[in-house]
Amino acid sequence: MGKGKFNEQTSIDYYEISKEIILYWNNNKIFEKSIKSRPENKIFPFYEGPPSANGMPGIHHVMARTIKDIFCRYKTLKGYRVYRKGGWDTHGLPVELQVEKKLGITKDDIGNKISVEDYNEECRVAVMQFKESWEELTESIGYWLDIDDAYITFKNEYIESIWWSLKELYNKDLLYKGYTIQPYSPAAGTGLSSHELNMPGAYKNIKDTSLTAQFRIKKNKKSEEIIGDSDCYFLAWTTTPWTLPANNGLAVGEKISYALLETFNKYTESKINVIIAEKCIEKFLDPNNLKTSEELVFDKQNIPYKVLKTFKGKDLIGFDYEQLLPYVKAEKPAFTVVSGDFVTTEEGTGIVHISLTFGSDDFHVSRKNNLPGIFVKNEKNEEVPIVDKSGKFVKEITDFAGLQVKSFSDVEGLTTDEQISIKLKKENKAFDVKKYEHSYPHCWRTDKPILYYPLESWFINSTKLKESLINKNKEINWQPESTGTGRFGNWLENLVDWNLSRSRFWGTPLPIWRTKDGKEEICIGSIEELKVEVKKSVSLGLMDDSISENIDLHRPFVDDIILSSKDGNPMYREKDIIDVWYDSGSMPFAQYHYPFNNKDIFEKMFPAKFIAEGVDQTRGWFFTLHAISIMLFGKVSYENVISNGLVLDKDGNKMSKRLGNAVDPFEVIKKYGPDATRLYMVINSNPWDNLRFDIDGISDILRKFFGTLNNTYNFFALYANIDGFTGKEKLISYEKRSLEDKWIISRLNSLISIVENKLDNYDPTKSSREINKFINDDLSNWYIRLNRKRFWKGDLTEDKLMAYQTLYECLYKLSVISSPFIPFYSEKLFKNLNAFGISDSESVHLLEFPEIENKRISDVLERKMSYAQNISSLVHSIRKKEKIRVRQPLSKISIPMNSKAMENEIRDVEKIILSEVNVKEIEYVYDNSKIFVKKIKPNYKELGSIHGKNMKLVANRISKMTQDEISQLENSDSIKLVLENNSKIELFFNQVEILFGEIEGKQVASNDTFTIALDISIDDNLLSEGVSREFINKIQNERKDIKLEVTDKIEIFVSDDSKDINSFLLKHKNFICKETQALNFLITDKIDDFNIMDIDIASNEIKHTEVKFKIKKIS
Repeated sequence: MGKGKFNEQTSIDYYEISKEIILYWNNNKIFEKSIKSRPENKIFPFYEGPPSANGMPGIHHVMARTIKDIFCRYKTLKGYRVYRKGGWDTHGLPVELQVEKKLGITKDDIGNKISVEDYNEECRVAVMQFKESWEELTESIGYWLDIDDAYITFKNEYIESIWWSLKELYNKDLLYKGYTIQPYSPAAGTGLSSHELNMPGAYKNIKDTSLTAQFRIKKNKKSEEIIGDSDCYFLAWTTTPWTLPANNGLAVGEKISYALLETFNKYTESKINVIIAEKCIEKFLDPNNLKTSEELVFDKQNIPYKVLKTFKGKDLIGFDYEQLLPYVKAEKPAFTVVSGDFVTTEEGTGIVHISLTFGSDDFHVSRKNNLPGIFVKNEKNEEVPIVDKSGKFVKEITDFAGLQVKSFSDVEGLTTDEQISIKLKKENKAFDVKKYEHSYPHCWRTDKPILYYPLESWFINSTKLKESLINKNKEINWQPESTGTGRFGNWLENLVDWNLSRSRFWGTPLPIWRTKDGKEEICIGSIEELKVEVKKSVSLGLMDDSISENIDLHRPFVDDIILSSKDGNPMYREKDIIDVWYDSGSMPFAQYHYPFNNKDIFEKMFPAKFIAEGVDQTRGWFFTLHAISIMLFGKVSYENVISNGLVLDKDGNKMSKRLGNAVDPFEVIKKYGPDATRLYMVINSNPWDNLRFDIDGISDILRKFFGTLNNTYNFFALYANIDGFTGKEKLISYEKRSLEDKWIISRLNSLISIVENKLDNYDPTKSSREINKFINDDLSNWYIRLNRKRFWKGDLTEDKLMAYQTLYECLYKLSVISSPFIPFYSEKLFKNLNAFGISDSESVHLLEFPEIENKRISDVLERKMSYAQNISSLVHSIRKKEKIRVRQPLSKISIPMNSKAMENEIRDVEKIILSEVNVKEIEYVYDNSKIFVKKIKPNYKELGSIHGKNMKLVANRISKMTQDEISQLENSDSIKLVLENNSKIELFFNQVEILFGEIEGKQVASNDTFTIALDISIDDNLLSEGVSREFINKIQNERKDIKLEVTDKIEIFVSDDSKDINSFLLKHKNFICKETQALNFLITDKIDDFNIMDIDIASNEIKHTEVKFKIKKIS
């Protein structure tokens, strides 16, 4: 199995690696083996949320599929058998609208210009239009999915399982037919469910015409007793003036206080009396224009008014008024004032215009008070609303017949609301008209406004199980938890019955047949039951033939079936199809054709241990899965769920082709490779937060993560190949390992523990960040930096072998624990590391997740090395600030100590620190005041609001605080001070800012753990060593440039032109030779074919910094 040499990857194309690995996986059936190699009795059930293939996949689908794949791969590593059955969501409005657009037809044309059969066949084709693109994306990002045995929701087997479930609900009295006001999309031609109405983006802020209408009160005995015999109007405000022709009542709040006002109509300048809630007067009239006794005079800029009388809403109940727009008459008690518990004074006038046909509250209050609605008769002599299902006024509304009541399509000119407002202004029936910005619901697929419309529909009585739905939700582990308790939990708390039926064509037909009078009905739960019932119909002569064995359960075929009632009466199928979200929510059982087949498989796979989809599915798939499962089986459908956020552009805008900010996932993958794309998606932010997708972020991942990891591997491979290390050598005991070896092994096992814990808790971001931190901060920038010489020097000694074995172990286990995130590169890394066949596994994805060796974890050792890393980081930050290279030695670091224990732990790693930062000595300081001088200044934001006019005195006293006072404040968190005016204050730590002052010859830096002072003065001895190190670096670079092998020996020749620099070099001649593999170092007055190096010297006194040199390989 081994190749005899570790592959050295000097240049790497991550996309080409992915193609190479995909080919390897496919040829060797690695995905299939990842399932079959795990025990049959250890299953991790996972559900794939079915996408629809009628559109191209986007970059957000990469996010969703990456999240799913990470946890499925992780659970496989943990020994679980993870089946990943794919699926396609194939029904519904999006497909129908796409086909209508393609064919240039509307819903009304179906059954006329094109048959239902042909139309549905077009839908069947369209819905799988981009199937190959979806499969390509799925494979290219490494999302293992069984697409060969995918479930398809338009197949008979799937539909039959749905029919079974609906019959179960029917038998439980959870299905009913009702006539209610429902969200209706004229653009789509169908009603919508409450969860569709609450999809993200469904509510949009729009500017509408708002109108406060004047309803003329009819004089009678009751009205005269309360408001006298003068003409008077009720004022009612609406943001939907188009509903006013359908007004059938007004509602008031019984306990609300109302006022009778004398004022003017600003449009006609007529003096009028109006009734309005007292709290609402100031919304329409300026209080400065309130008059008491004088006669009112019209002033267009300052409309005057008087309050004539006040009374409670209960006094107004029963008042009659004249119909505002009398196009269609209605009998009494229409046009009456009634009580409404929904009436408030937050907006409008405190009087609500009621239209039975266009509002849910309106419908219920009208029914409660027997107020007849405004209806016309259609061609079948049935009562229908004055707005048809295309969203246009019927012919009886003569002034506005045929006009769209909202903008369902692009129409130029005045809106219908504006035209109605103009008419009412002229007739002295409009008190106030203005533009009003508000949130209005839109159809989730057509992006057009919806209406609230009276419809007869089939409902699921989901509110009957509301308490169970809420309680069972508490059993689900939501990531983030706030989605489960907040967005999803609130949705369940405000649950309404599920509007199941849709007046469309392409979908699962509602399996209910009824007699024409609606007195008898049957719900069919299987194809077999349908055949039995058809056979009865044939015997009674209601049908000519039995149905075909291969009947398509779609429309129009099921529409042609006539069944017989118990009394022998013909029953016809209810023409509606069902909500497409019911289709997708049925996938736990319908994907297996349960209960007709695969009962054992379903029972093993239910409920899911894990699902993941976008936050927009909270009221979509997440809800329907949950609701259907509780209603059918009484248990949750999924136990753990990640609700991932939206993928936005880098500026936080929603991506769309229209805005030109959409990202093509295929282009990104080809340019950067799938691994970097996947990792960027999860490491950049928590999956449940919105991701601002920035292509530069993937470049950073390539450079910082993959560049570092690949360089680390290449470092290992280069020297391992030189020394003939194979990984099969006898393992040197842990006890013999160096301090650095023991530390990195401890960190490795801590990493494994953290990653396991985070992934067990469905947190891919923290786990991937820990892997990144380990690779960069611990393995590459610390362990290898500290141990480079162990790999460089001499023969394969025991110490060198320990270094190889330690680094190999780190890389090998990294390939495994990173494989859920970066499946392609981790596979490549594993195969490279397995050059000598150490593992019998064909793939890193067939291995087990590494065991945590707790006995190898040393908290003390990790803390010590953390001290070393922290201190070194501070020194490097000062060097960077002062522009002093690390190759230039410095004399001393001073570190304040608060305990001897800390000093002892730092002393254990002191040599490592000094070597890393190139400093000669560490000074441990217990009396900080001798070296560290602190400055203090007031935090004006905190203190200003407390001390006000004394602030100047407080600031002056703070500036005079002694070092002892500052220390007391730091230690006690507060201090009592006396100001110059002898007043006393207590000063708290958060009210000041404490800084370190400048120290001559030293620079100070701090982090959360330490404050250090670095002596940056450089004497001649330090300078000479710094020059030598610079020289060594230049020689090493020259060796690379002329492509010398690491083991090649050389001679170095230096011109005697640079006297000062040469003196420094000669002082460190042996050190230079050792570091550069030089056998000779010669200074000469003549060099042929020389090169020139410029030495960066930390001194202004040496002017000549150029050195002529030549290196020569010794054969």
